[in-house]
Amino acid sequence: MPIVVNTNAAATTAAFNLSKNHANLSKSLARLSSGQRITSPAEDAGGLAVAYKLDSSMKRTEAVLNNHQNALSYLQVQDGALESVGNIVSRMSELRTMAADVTKNSSDIANYSKEFQELQVQLKQVSREKFNGISLFAVNGSASGSTGLQALGKLQSASSESYKFNDEVGSEKISVYQKFSVQLLTHPSGIGADGSISLNVTNIEYMLGLDGRDLTLFGTSNQSPTKSIGNASVIENIADVSVYQFTHIIEKIADARAENGAEQQRVQSSYDLHSTNLVNLEAAHSRIMDIDVALESTRFAKHNVLVQASASMTAQANQLSQVALTLLQ
Repeated sequence: MPIVVNTNAAATTAAFNLSKNHANLSKSLARLSSGQRITSPAEDAGGLAVAYKLDSSMKRTEAVLNNHQNALSYLQVQDGALESVGNIVSRMSELRTMAADVTKNSSDIANYSKEFQELQVQLKQVSREKFNGISLFAVNGSASGSTGLQALGKLQSASSESYKFNDEVGSEKISVYQKFSVQLLTHPSGIGADGSISLNVTNIEYMLGLDGRDLTLFGTSNQSPTKSIGNASVIENIADVSVYQFTHIIEKIADARAENGAEQQRVQSSYDLHSTNLVNLEAAHSRIMDIDVALESTRFAKHNVLVQASASMTAQANQLSQVALTLLQ
């Protein structure tokens, strides 16, 4: 190779290697400092696109899990209210049984009726219970009230459902009632067909109704209840209802609580499924985006040595032109 002055190919090559090694060192520094394998779309465009979609799915799954927890809270509050209703009706049936005692006079029965009417008022108040403005019970043929659920498209009114039972003489009867529910979307896609659960908004008027009569005192105030609600007449005297009819109501309350419990179990099962999915999504996202620190640390050490070596060799190559000056002396 001739000795020249104008061109220093060795220095150019060394400088090129120095630039390349410095760029690799900078990439290792960026990856180690950020903890990410992909710090720029140019490094892995396809991998970054997949990771971006996985990240969005993870965030939606986290939101869905939060919705599951809120739905469980709704059902738990509803079950607490149903338990209270059951206790009240059980007490009312106890009062009716005591009023049937042959040793009780009309004054005694009137005293039982006073507590009976107070419990009716309490049932009315429980029927108005809400969770974050969402009605726990359907009242007056509606489950939305002032919550605007129908406008939001969350309230679903199912077709009329039938309920079979035996009357006091053992004859089978069928009662028809309107069932209300709210839909919980359980899939991150937000599509009902992919995953949804209907949460029952208990029809308390049907549950506490007796042959066109209502067990609660729905009135303008607790002190002056109205005589009727819609087409249903109000039961104001403890003697106007039989123990068997109370038993029938208690059966419907038990059914409502059982349905509530089944819904809670299904929501919990769905929550467990999507919790597992979230863990797997995070693992998949990590395999694409997260850096292998041990491997990248090794690369960093390698690039660091190469940068120092190429810098030293570039300095040495820059001195090669001085050989020509020595020959000219």
